[in-house]
Amino acid sequence: MADITQKVPENVPGRYYVDATCIDCDLCRETAPLNFIRQDAEGYSYVFRQPDGPVQEAACLAAMEECPVEAIGDDGDR
Repeated sequence: MADITQKVPENVPGRYYVDATCIDCDLCRETAPLNFIRQDAEGYSYVFRQPDGPVQEAACLAAMEECPVEAIGDDGDR
């Protein structure tokens, strides 16, 4: 489970976030490309845009559920 105390600093405020356990597997960026992007220098993903609408919400939820290291969190802040 993602740890909100380990959120990477690039995450925009809001419900979804990526923590420091991200292994840069690209799954979230492929699943929700309108919401996740890569931090190239350090090699991890982060949320650059919170979901806008049900399609993006479903994509972010799918990315969170499929993340192999559970690095994506949902703090419930809608």
